[in-house]
Amino acid sequence: MRIGELAAQAGMTRDTIRFYEKVGLVSGRRLPNGYRDFPAETVPWLAYVRTAQALGFTLAEIARHGAELRDAPDAAEALSALFADKIQVIDARMAELAALRADLQARVGTGCPMRATGQAG
Repeated sequence: MRIGELAAQAGMTRDTIRFYEKVGLVSGRRLPNGYRDFPAETVPWLAYVRTAQALGFTLAEIARHGAELRDAPDAAEALSALFADKIQVIDARMAELAALRADLQARVGTGCPMRATGQAG
């Protein structure tokens, strides 16, 4: 299918699909007239990409794990493992953000919020 039809079916812009093609998330063949031609299975793949992004996965992570998931003997098990890994990343980031918040809170009202608390100055 041509890029316009793919964009309409996927609910995306042509530019988004061109970008995804540029970064290797989708691929289509070029017809003799220069038009892109994408296989029908690109539509559900783009839905997967959109869902994965909404769940916090980066395009790089989606690209890296896409082939892995397609080749997995049990896609549900493989997805569950990816989700568990992502939860660990989120938990670590939440801990970092909590520490940052505590540091910022400790600096509120100190006269110089750029100076660490307890530092002479």
